Amino acid sequence: MKPKKPFRIGYGYDIHRLVEGRALILGGVNIPHAKGLDGHSDADCLTHALADAVLGALGLPDIGHFFPPTDDRFKGMDSQDILKKATEEASARGYEISNVDIGVIAEEPKIAKFIPQMKEILARSMNIAPEDVGIKATTHEKVGDLGRAVGIAASAVCLLAAK
Repeated sequence: MKPKKPFRIGYGYDIHRLVEGRALILGGVNIPHAKGLDGHSDADCLTHALADAVLGALGLPDIGHFFPPTDDRFKGMDSQDILKKATEEASARGYEISNVDIGVIAEEPKIAKFIPQMKEILARSMNIAPEDVGIKATTHEKVGDLGRAVGIAASAVCLLAAK
């Protein structure tokens, strides 16, 4: 049997449309805004990208495999539970999350003041320290649908370390 690799790196990406009548949840934080993200769960694209990064580092399928959008059991689901599941999968395979880095692309709303709270929530869901969670926010410079504030996207990377 091949020895376990000491490190594994994963990447995740997610995007959701902004729509009226939904709460805007990013990184587990309910952000005051006229629109929210459309999706089967709470549509937290930041957390979805992060969970996919963890699962990808393990060579596993994406979150849609574990939480299919066709299954009503997951309708309105808190995305922190999705991230906890990805973390459990890593632990079951002998890995712990070393650190993560996330980029959020949103013309609006401005999210910088919510980042410390997001880091706390995400760190708690992954059983790591908040200083091991990097989050950056940028705009799309008014280019394309993201630039017209039609949606919000996020990308994430994570480093897993063997326990």
